[in-house]
Amino acid sequence: MKLSPVHISNFKVDGGSMFGVVPKVLWSKKSPADEDNLINLALRSLVVENGTNIILIDNGWGDKQSRKFFRHVHLNGGDGLEGGLRKAGYSLEDITDVVLTHLHADHCGGGVKKADNGKGYEMVFSNARYWVSRQQWNWAIKSNPREADSFLEENLLPMMEKSKLHMVENEDKLFEDFSVKIVNGHTPGQLIPVIDYKGTKLVYVADLIPTVAHIPLLWNMSYDLDQLTTIEEKREILEESLANNYILFFEHDVFNECCTLKDTPKGIRENRLMRFSDI
Repeated sequence: MKLSPVHISNFKVDGGSMFGVVPKVLWSKKSPADEDNLINLALRSLVVENGTNIILIDNGWGDKQSRKFFRHVHLNGGDGLEGGLRKAGYSLEDITDVVLTHLHADHCGGGVKKADNGKGYEMVFSNARYWVSRQQWNWAIKSNPREADSFLEENLLPMMEKSKLHMVENEDKLFEDFSVKIVNGHTPGQLIPVIDYKGTKLVYVADLIPTVAHIPLLWNMSYDLDQLTTIEEKREILEESLANNYILFFEHDVFNECCTLKDTPKGIRENRLMRFSDI
């Protein structure tokens, strides 16, 4: 088993949106904001090589949209998708499977690109199967006013048109040493990959727990469609992870890649903060 984090880039969003009802005086101690109230977030994917498959979890924004579109996300830093993979020792063609936690643009946009001839779109990972939960796919295709800006047709439809789309029906083992949980608070059918690694499990917590600062049960994003469901899903995963000494891997935390957990009088909190190389 070989795991390789890929730091695609950073981007900026409104800090209040990332922390919902939590007062700025509290969240800004964890995620400092600039003069426009923007905080920096990471786009951090993970390559999982298990001896049979080379799996990429999520793939960032991509570059299909206009300059006007990207002006609002303030991309900065990182190695890029292809550059990050190359740094980890992989080419685009090496990837056999792309697991998409969900279909918001910052998680799936990098899997589809404009065709070289300028007509239509083609797959970035030409040899890969693209995996998404059926619940999330059906939800994203019909879209809704809250998430319309995140579910972009050019990110979604080519996966089906090119016959690359594979549906995850239930919580289950997808590959050797690689299973998924399904959560619904952020958006219906979000996948949470769980990887058996070095005698424990690494949990890729995606947008259920986007940063270390979101570990407290009530510290949640305004982007979550169902806050109460998010709280219960976090509780379940945090309690299981604490009980079994799992490691959490953060997709959006610009400061911390991973952590273990501990119990405190205020509830479950981060214990050891670390880079993946520290594991």
